[in-house]
Amino acid sequence: MVKLSVIVPFYNVLPYASDALRSLHANARADFEFVLVDDCSTDGTRESLERAERELPGAVLIRQERNGGLATARNSGLDAARGEFLTFLDGDDWLAPGYLAELVAAIEGLGTDFLRTDHVRCTGRDRRVTRAPVSRRDEVLRPREAILPADRTTSVDYPMAWAGVYRRTLLDRGLLHFTDGLRTAEDRPWIWRLHREAESFAAVSLLGVFYRRGIDSSLTQIGDIRQLDFIRAFDQVIEETAEDPDSEQLLPKAVRTYCALISHHLGSSERYEPAVARKLRAMSAQALNRMPQDIVREALGSMDVERASRVRRVRRVQRLSPVLRKQPTKPAPTGAVA
Repeated sequence: MVKLSVIVPFYNVLPYASDALRSLHANARADFEFVLVDDCSTDGTRESLERAERELPGAVLIRQERNGGLATARNSGLDAARGEFLTFLDGDDWLAPGYLAELVAAIEGLGTDFLRTDHVRCTGRDRRVTRAPVSRRDEVLRPREAILPADRTTSVDYPMAWAGVYRRTLLDRGLLHFTDGLRTAEDRPWIWRLHREAESFAAVSLLGVFYRRGIDSSLTQIGDIRQLDFIRAFDQVIEETAEDPDSEQLLPKAVRTYCALISHHLGSSERYEPAVARKLRAMSAQALNRMPQDIVREALGSMDVERASRVRRVRRVQRLSPVLRKQPTKPAPTGAVA
């Protein structure tokens, strides 16, 4: 019996893959497996993984037929995983030695469906501990009750799949797969579904995941069309939460978080390609109009002025744009700069 499966997607992370693989070697155990998913890398990452397949105890290499993004790669790993427990790592991050054994001991000791952990955020040489937003530690809790309150950072706002470990029964119930094809924010619908439908979880003060930020290959640093998948991801959150028996209580949290994400992306739109920035504004306005308008107004009223103003501005422009498009365009005077 495999005790733990660690699912690790890789895509063009050759400068960092060796750190991830060495850290897996430092966590190897006879009943652990490491499901390495190559998402059609073109930079030499695949060759590193082929060596790891031979040298890393418990390594299983999956070669994707086409590049499908992080969500699809993780799903391939989940489909191949045999462990009683499952966790994740990204190919450009790494683990502390012995961390995985502590992780398994923690979830077995508490007997929960899943466990959330803290992590270390690494930007260059800077190291900062980021705590899971769950104040009660080493205590079995109901995930649904950890979604609220709407106006505070809660467990669903800490969506990173690698910051925890999950019992296989969740996979058997269809709760661990990601929305296929999402290239960013893939963990948002995932973490919401987990909190709505799992029966128990806990948070522990266990540090062992080192999350690398600010690297060129990270989607957080790339301003192309893939970034806009956050809209499709959170549309799914809204749609599924609206169908929940407790939708009246949960939707304000989902809508407020969606508005905050839209404001965040609008506030950093200068890093996007111009065409993508225009599409961001249009898609954000359309998304806002799809949400329950009374809840949107309430959400914006509870946000700080700067963030709320960005969202209100894009909503206002969208409402005016059909009128503006009908206005005749006056020719520029001779000699004027149009």
